[in-house]
Amino acid sequence: MNRDFSEFFEGKINEAKVHFERTVDCKHTEFDDLYPYMAEQPQFFWYKRYVAWQELLTVVKLAKELDLEIDHQFTKRQREYIEEKVLDAKVLDNWYEEAPSESEEQHEES
Repeated sequence: MNRDFSEFFEGKINEAKVHFERTVDCKHTEFDDLYPYMAEQPQFFWYKRYVAWQELLTVVKLAKELDLEIDHQFTKRQREYIEEKVLDAKVLDNWYEEAPSESEEQHEES
């Protein structure tokens, strides 16, 4: 596959991931600019997250259909959430969860 094409898709995945993460963090996104009158509504933040989640899932799906290697852009847990496709509280609560350190992994194996 063309290297430029692969880099293009990596950039699009990164943009979608950052957009989703900004919604997890309740930060401003382009979506707020589209619907400024909705910002006062509590459900707007959930809706905004669902839209960003769907964008991320769509870009990931297209990359997989093109056989592009994208796993390195996500943690193992994030890849599991993407595979499950369902945006729920555990995704929002644990999206940033860091992988256990080597010492923690060795301790678990003992």
